[in-house]
Amino acid sequence: MLQNDKKTILVVDDDKTNLLMAQKVLAEEYRVAVVNSGKMAFQYLEKNEPVVILLDIQMPEMDGFEVMKLLQENPKWCKIPVIFLTADRTPETEEACFNVGAVDYIGKPFIPAIMQRRVRRTVELEDYRRSLELMVQQQLEKITQLQQDIIITMANLIESRDGTTGEHVKHSSIYTEYLVKKMIENNIYREELTVDFVNYLKQAAPMHDIGKITVPDSILRKPGALSDEEYTIMKLHAEEGGRLIRENMSRLAEPEFVVIASNVANYHHEKWNGKGYPKGLKEKEIPLEARIMAVADVFDALVAKRQYKQGMSMEKAREIMLEGRGEYYEPVLLDCFFQDSDELEKLMRQMRE
Repeated sequence: MLQNDKKTILVVDDDKTNLLMAQKVLAEEYRVAVVNSGKMAFQYLEKNEPVVILLDIQMPEMDGFEVMKLLQENPKWCKIPVIFLTADRTPETEEACFNVGAVDYIGKPFIPAIMQRRVRRTVELEDYRRSLELMVQQQLEKITQLQQDIIITMANLIESRDGTTGEHVKHSSIYTEYLVKKMIENNIYREELTVDFVNYLKQAAPMHDIGKITVPDSILRKPGALSDEEYTIMKLHAEEGGRLIRENMSRLAEPEFVVIASNVANYHHEKWNGKGYPKGLKEKEIPLEARIMAVADVFDALVAKRQYKQGMSMEKAREIMLEGRGEYYEPVLLDCFFQDSDELEKLMRQMRE
């Protein structure tokens, strides 16, 4: 095996003899890094990633249990397997080692064959864990992509019922992602915009009008203005969308995604002043994801070209939407969306090409 292909073992021990012995025993199979204190171990870990750590318990300044505690608390290092090194072979010490998260322990003085076998077994188990973790991640990505493809297909089918081609699904999702990006750049709702929230909102945006599947064609495809009765029926699509998502996706998706997706569908027609539907929520009673979706949804409805209308210019859409600032839309979100006119105009052109 070439030296560059060897996996790295980190040995932490304040006894120079023990470090030399560990190097001698393990060097044939592994690249062995040695340090003589917990402090130096963390300095090493900042720039390197060993596959296993051999950790002495009895060390000055910071003992092995203290080092282990810090390892467990750090998300970068908490999964690295740790084998304790100890001259204390009492059952109490053995139990203490496992209680703090060690995968094994090796007694001193070292017996070469035992050290080799225990390290080799731990490395093999770690390789298996990483391989399994990768397989799970790959399968999860496939399932997530399939789920998203189904969502997009369903949303496009629903949009096509009212004479559009599904472009609204794609474009409103892009504008949603654009607004979130600008919010992050401007440090707006920083605590709420977690990685999961942002990813789930991107996935949920295409589903905002999924409730239209319950609206009769006679209303959905009507070319003229709707009557009051017809408009009342049309407005039901918001609540119906939220209900459909909750009832049909709860067993298939993460709970947080289901909440975000159902909120987007249910509340994207609510208005900042409380005069929207279906619940008449106002200001921050409206879930953040729905407030974001409302801006992206209306902007695309204004600028998009349809069979029955020409798309507005960005400036005209901006002018109309600013009339609803603080009435229909949350001011800080609307300002953020129109902050960079050149970038927004460029995005519009890209989608029309």
